[in-house]
Amino acid sequence: MTRTGTNVDAGAGDRLALAVLVQYRMATTEQMHLITAPRVRIEQTRRRLAKLRAEGLVDRITLPQAGRTRVWFATGYGARVAAEWPELRGRRPPRLVSDPVAARLRVSHTLTVTETGLQFLLDARRRGEVCRPLDFLPEVHHPIGSGEAVIPDALLYYQRGSRDGGGGSMLRAFLEVDRATMGPERLASKLRGYARLHQYAPVPVGRRRTVETVQGGEEEWRRHYPLFPRLLFVLDGTGPAGIDNRIRALHAADVDLAVALLMREVTVLAAPMTDLLQHGPAAAVWRPVRDLERRVGWMEQLTP
Repeated sequence: MTRTGTNVDAGAGDRLALAVLVQYRMATTEQMHLITAPRVRIEQTRRRLAKLRAEGLVDRITLPQAGRTRVWFATGYGARVAAEWPELRGRRPPRLVSDPVAARLRVSHTLTVTETGLQFLLDARRRGEVCRPLDFLPEVHHPIGSGEAVIPDALLYYQRGSRDGGGGSMLRAFLEVDRATMGPERLASKLRGYARLHQYAPVPVGRRRTVETVQGGEEEWRRHYPLFPRLLFVLDGTGPAGIDNRIRALHAADVDLAVALLMREVTVLAAPMTDLLQHGPAAAVWRPVRDLERRVGWMEQLTP
């Protein structure tokens, strides 16, 4: 009986590890350990990943810097195996990183997104709240018409209150992780996409698109969320002056009327990645984009 139970536990651990790599796209050995199995020794995580690699489900690259860090990703075969699992079914899969060349070209941004998700998971564990590994969903597709879509770097589900079911509220957030690879104005332009998503109401099939049908329809996002998710910008790759410039560019974007409406009705916050790493995401490290002098926690309910 003991042997059977151990094998079942091992199988569940293998399944979670593969599901995380399919969903997150890439993670280092240490990130995988902290996401999937923080209560065991890291050697067990290394052995699990090596086994999944031997089975052709995952692969890895080795970064020449940072102590030859190993970065893991699901293969095409691994993604196909996981695609029909209930915990992943019905989700549009993120863009697959299925070979070492693709992994090397995308590793920096993808690992930063993974690290962002990890910080929310660790914070929830410290606080006794609920944010499980698969509650962090990279690249969730949100159509806004004309073949266009808003695809946040990640969508986060987070339940406040006790993990024992003590009546906490569910929070949702879109995350945009910026590594200073684009100018401040391009970063701020993302707010226009979210403003379009906030207002977008698809026209029913068979009806012509008129002012009446557009104004009378229900916004698409309401089919998925009871409230529009908070919008969190995590800023990395630059010093304090660069981060301040980027936050001020976000603030200035409200000259667009649709963006101004979005920021009146939706909590939009920005914070440096260094502060999340040092203090945790629940700390008062976030600057409301509408009120740059304040510092708040991301779960705080801002008044209009």
